[in-house]
Amino acid sequence: MKSTSYSEKVLDHFRNPRNMGEIEDADGFGKVGNPVCGDLMFMYIKVGKNQDGEEIIDDIKFKTFGCGSAVATSSMITEMAKGKTLDEAYKITRQDVAEELEGLPPIKMHCSNLAADALQAAIRNYREGTEPEVNVPTTCQIEISVILGFDEFLGKGVYKNRPDNLEELRDKRILIVDSGDASLALAMKLTEYTGRVIVVTSSKGVPGREELAKELKKSDVKILFQSELLEVKGELDEVEKVVIHDFDEDENYELFVDAVIHLDYRG
Repeated sequence: MKSTSYSEKVLDHFRNPRNMGEIEDADGFGKVGNPVCGDLMFMYIKVGKNQDGEEIIDDIKFKTFGCGSAVATSSMITEMAKGKTLDEAYKITRQDVAEELEGLPPIKMHCSNLAADALQAAIRNYREGTEPEVNVPTTCQIEISVILGFDEFLGKGVYKNRPDNLEELRDKRILIVDSGDASLALAMKLTEYTGRVIVVTSSKGVPGREELAKELKKSDVKILFQSELLEVKGELDEVEKVVIHDFDEDENYELFVDAVIHLDYRG
């Protein structure tokens, strides 16, 4: 690692990583890997309670196999998350980690800054009681992919910003890509306009911070777990269907929709 490419803070966390190791009786465990660059992160959390009775990250450790920035981001997020409530820790983003490290080279933002993904996976593992090993397709993997047909139908049934007038989506079949709490909140809002709202998420469990996830479970939103949007199709300038990849079954299938919303699509 060259000091001209990395901040002194990144170098410090790489050379002297904090909270490295494993918690054998961890309450939550997250495992996130990026097949593009080969980075692999394991995150372990112990949950306690503060004076107000809120659940907090009482202890946290990590093991990372990857480049120096992967180690540094893992180390940094453990410092940022320790002592925080689960909701506060879940909201930590990759950008938050990069800013605390005083910047990362652009090429490393997607491929090595997976620490927030690993922490969220561990929190979901604790909250939802899923299998101890949570190996989720990362948003990094999704961000560097291209959704075929997305740009072609932009403004013709495809949105990458919140529609100004939700009334135009009344009674339509809407697919929303899980890109964070804002997308999930929009999905629930749209159930006031249509009974056919679908969220596609790479997660094994209901996504979102705790309170939002609870609301989502009670809502009429249908969730496609462990899935990814691959392609938007249509004719005569109108969206007709999408191609979805199911990671669990490792197969693709088509789904008829009238509108697609991806609030964080970069292509």
